[in-house]
Amino acid sequence: MQSCMRRVRFCYGHRLHNYQGKCATLHGHNAVVEVHAISSDRSRPGLDEHGMVIDFSVLKNTVGEWIDTHWDHTVILSAEDTETIALVKQCPGEKAPFILDANPTAENLAHHLLWSVCPELLRGSGVLVHKVIFWETENCFAEESLDLASDAVKRLFERNEGRGEKR
Repeated sequence: MQSCMRRVRFCYGHRLHNYQGKCATLHGHNAVVEVHAISSDRSRPGLDEHGMVIDFSVLKNTVGEWIDTHWDHTVILSAEDTETIALVKQCPGEKAPFILDANPTAENLAHHLLWSVCPELLRGSGVLVHKVIFWETENCFAEESLDLASDAVKRLFERNEGRGEKR
């Protein structure tokens, strides 16, 4: 299996709701996300006619643009953190906070990208993101990968296979 990876850098703020420790305080990070993609077109596994899984610029212009629009220079908060949400909404700025259904840990942000954002953005492309590595700092990261043999991933392949624009 051949795969490719695009790195996306961005800045964001967050805090962990109902957490005992310094991450309960609103703070920021310079994050790096690595998005790993494979072909999801079982009739043409591997590389396309140009010798690529996907053009790196497509990952930049889809996943990178989504991150820039929704997470870069934004505060990411848990939906349960209503007091902080109300406080941040009062601050001047161009972007509203991004509200996540879970605490905005590196693990949950990687999960959100892998299971919610990337499948929607790349639907019909013949490409599937199979792994996301979320670097919260230069020393700490969370990684989430798809189990390519699982029924849930098979459904992602079926949704993405053979529809819309080809890679």
